[in-house]
Amino acid sequence: MTEQIIYIDGKYLPKSKAVISVFDHGFLYGDGVFEGIRAYNGSIFRLKEHIDRLYESAKTIMLDVPMMKGEMEEAVIGTMKRNSLKDAYIRLIVTRGIGDLGLDPRKCPKSSVIVIAGTINLMPKEAVENGIKTVITWVRRDPIDGTSHEVKSLNYLNSVLAKIEANNVGADEAIFLNPQGYVCEGTAENLFIIKKGRAITPPTYTGALPGITQIAVIEVASKMGIKVEIRPITAHELFNADEVFFTGTAAEIAPVTTINGRVIGRGKAGEFTKRLIKEFPAYASDPANGTSCI
Repeated sequence: MTEQIIYIDGKYLPKSKAVISVFDHGFLYGDGVFEGIRAYNGSIFRLKEHIDRLYESAKTIMLDVPMMKGEMEEAVIGTMKRNSLKDAYIRLIVTRGIGDLGLDPRKCPKSSVIVIAGTINLMPKEAVENGIKTVITWVRRDPIDGTSHEVKSLNYLNSVLAKIEANNVGADEAIFLNPQGYVCEGTAENLFIIKKGRAITPPTYTGALPGITQIAVIEVASKMGIKVEIRPITAHELFNADEVFFTGTAAEIAPVTTINGRVIGRGKAGEFTKRLIKEFPAYASDPANGTSCI
């Protein structure tokens, strides 16, 4: 079996030799940014938008990305080609780079770029098909004037703690509230509700990441004649929604059927969610919505 090839700082290395220093501040402090990207049938979905978001995240944390956007795109495509992949999950990472055991980022003279192309399975297929069980976690999303989740950083402890709670109570996923009590998102997904024929999703200022798949779903919904509102959502609205579903690069579209013991809708994927699940693959694999890696 051919060994997986990984890009690190200008070199394509076999997985067994793809290593980073234990002094890298991405490892020591979660100091870096990343993107999760999908490829469908030889087309990398919304690659340019993912790269734009990566550079925006880097700018916010004052992380110098050591290559131009065009070079970053070539590195992603090159990694796909060297692994002979047409369908894949891609992890694009920029770390602060090698420093010392101190916190000061000035000790890191050069950041590192890593590209991994492979596969990912977040939830069992049966759970997604039948709808997933969720809980509103006690862990609140970090405030936007703290480690804002508009930045897709390497520090995911906030999400890890919520995922641990979901695991402990036998749920498939957790849902975050922000410090004011409004619904934010899942541990790694955006969230939508359907109520009286309208789709509603939380805005970034309540603590949600501006999702690439979230935006794509809004576009698909509009083509399907579904009006979309971007506004704060309360837990009360969540419990009483006709449908609830997650969206994300890795999760794609996952119907939610139970939240903290409350059955959502009829306890199975709703009609809009099922239509969206059916329509989205063709939209995502359309070359017009991606960048060729063949």
